[in-house]
Amino acid sequence: MASVKELSKKTVLTLKNEGMGAVLRKAKHKICGEQEVHVEYESEKIFKDVLFINGCDASVPHPARYRVTHQREQLEAHNVSTDQVFYADLQLDQVRFYRTFIFFRCPYTDTIGEFINIAKELNKKVLFDIDDLVIDTKYTDTIKYLSTLKKEEKELYDDGVRRMGRTLSLCDAAITTTERLAEELGHYVSEVFINRNTASDEMYALSEKAWREKKREDKTVGIGYFSGSMTHNDDFLLVLPALQEIMENNSNVRLHVVGELDLPNELVKVQSQIVMHPFVNWRELPKLISQVDINIAPLEGGVFNESKSENKWVEAALVKVPTIASNVGAFARMIKHNDTGLLCENVEEWKYQLARLVQDNKERERIAENAYQYCIRNCVTLYTGVPLANFVRKYTTENYVFALPSLNISGGIMVAFKHMCVLKKKGYDILVLNDNEDTPWCEFEGEKFPVLGQNISKFYGKMDHAVATMWTTMEFVQKYYNISKRMYLVQGYETDLYPAGVHLREWANRTYMPNGGIQFLTISKWCQKWLKEKYGQDAAFAPNGLNFKEFNYVERKLNGKIRILIEGDCAVDYKNVDEAFKVVEFLDKEKYEIWYMSYNAEPKEWYHVDKFLHKVPYSKVHEVYEQCDILLKTSLLESFSYPPIEMMATGGYVVAIPNGGNIEYMVNEENCLLYEAEDLEAAVSAIDRISKDKELRIKMSEKGRKTAQSRDWKQIEQDILKLYER
Repeated sequence: MASVKELSKKTVLTLKNEGMGAVLRKAKHKICGEQEVHVEYESEKIFKDVLFINGCDASVPHPARYRVTHQREQLEAHNVSTDQVFYADLQLDQVRFYRTFIFFRCPYTDTIGEFINIAKELNKKVLFDIDDLVIDTKYTDTIKYLSTLKKEEKELYDDGVRRMGRTLSLCDAAITTTERLAEELGHYVSEVFINRNTASDEMYALSEKAWREKKREDKTVGIGYFSGSMTHNDDFLLVLPALQEIMENNSNVRLHVVGELDLPNELVKVQSQIVMHPFVNWRELPKLISQVDINIAPLEGGVFNESKSENKWVEAALVKVPTIASNVGAFARMIKHNDTGLLCENVEEWKYQLARLVQDNKERERIAENAYQYCIRNCVTLYTGVPLANFVRKYTTENYVFALPSLNISGGIMVAFKHMCVLKKKGYDILVLNDNEDTPWCEFEGEKFPVLGQNISKFYGKMDHAVATMWTTMEFVQKYYNISKRMYLVQGYETDLYPAGVHLREWANRTYMPNGGIQFLTISKWCQKWLKEKYGQDAAFAPNGLNFKEFNYVERKLNGKIRILIEGDCAVDYKNVDEAFKVVEFLDKEKYEIWYMSYNAEPKEWYHVDKFLHKVPYSKVHEVYEQCDILLKTSLLESFSYPPIEMMATGGYVVAIPNGGNIEYMVNEENCLLYEAEDLEAAVSAIDRISKDKELRIKMSEKGRKTAQSRDWKQIEQDILKLYER
């Protein structure tokens, strides 16, 4: 097996000359023979709560196992869904699928920087997890082993440390393993949460199996030193005099060394009592530890070592092996001296405690049992995850998920997007669910929103609020299990969107009598009224609005041809566009010019149209109103009718049939002229009055502008927030 020095040297050279991708392809941590460790990362695109971004590659599996795999197990066991990805494989698009991100030991890269920036623009939280002080060279410069590196190797190492610190500085908070580490991290982020390293449930099971199957035939006393890496050579020197003395005086003592260690000259005399073990797969480690009688964990003082965790004590305790450790950092914090372990501060104490345990089997058993009982209750993932889950939830932005029937901007969808903009501005995390997965992102008024489909099988993560926006979207909102609060934004009576005899009428109608708790919301007084009267639903109301400043005032002089605008989809019965063109038949074509604007259907053959405006982008619609004088709006059914108030915003005039979607803001003879459906003569008369009566035009224009201004989105933002936050 290649030594750690050789592997480290090869890794440094590969990283420098060929890049990280080559390091990952070549990384082979030979644990048992030629066995190669592969870290598997989630690739299926599923909506979940947390994504761990792991900065440690497969050649260094131990840190990621504790800080990614085990913490994921803690969270999953407490109903927080998770995934993980290696930092070099991170894709910007993954920001759509998760609510919170935890970067473990991730050095800064351009991709990581951009990813964090996107996450924050979406109001998502970013956390940093670290188990060592490898965030600033002022800490790592205290590691004696690093002084043995060549200059170029040290420079490369230091660059990685600085980039680690840069990622940390971009995060909202940090998670770490020990009090001392938390103290130092507090200089870099506003809040640090301590989540100690814990054994996984599988580790617990393997440890149980190991101590139960333990068999010792000989009379030797085994002392185990599981160093892990060359950086612990100086730690070993702390216990060297005690080991030398105890081994020279007790021929039955065996020192088991696992990992890399330069054997000191002081132990040459007792070399026959030393058993060297190679690194082993973590699944074999419990069995190996269980074969010794005493576990030693010497550790030098200093801020770097004081930040290290108590892993070695926990791993030994789970297989009922007592630990003697330095009275430093996490060992001092977690071990209760003479109860769950023994703590030493100098060579004399090491000599005394080693001799004590070597000679007294009962004492070994007592301390081991105490440590075991403590650790199985307090140091295993499934029993310790509540504080971590609560901390992660604290740093998970409250979210609103809007299920839309499509992304085509119609009146109702525009309202939903406007509500999303208001909520996002307040700091909420917003997700859009489309009827398909073809469009990953959508943009509205400069705000970018992530988009997913509505396949329930691809969702595990929690939704704080899920909002249905049309009857077809209620299925997802009702069926998905992981929703705290379900809402239904009703903007129209969708039962009547379909002709009699069509089953869709029945399906739409069902959504007004849902099973389970649904909070009804609406932007229409008319909708609020029929929801209560017909279905007994108490709907919360917020007024609808428009971007008033986007509609420029244009004084209408009516010197030339008077331009009449007809708006609506003539293929939709309730839009009643045919009636508008029947009115046109009675108008003087020399006096009036007819424009027709429709997003979907094209004009019928018998329509008199001077100019047809098809699929005008909403951002350009105001220009159409500004060029026209009179809006003739003949819809019979609207939840909230936008065209009249948009025409008013430009100073234009409105002739309309009253319906549930416009009567809450339209006042006949004040800001508009209303006529009853099918009374074509009244419609023609209203248009004629506007063309001849200047005082009427002035009054309608002024009051129409005031009406539109009162519905400006900025004026009603608080109403919208109250609608959702109640």
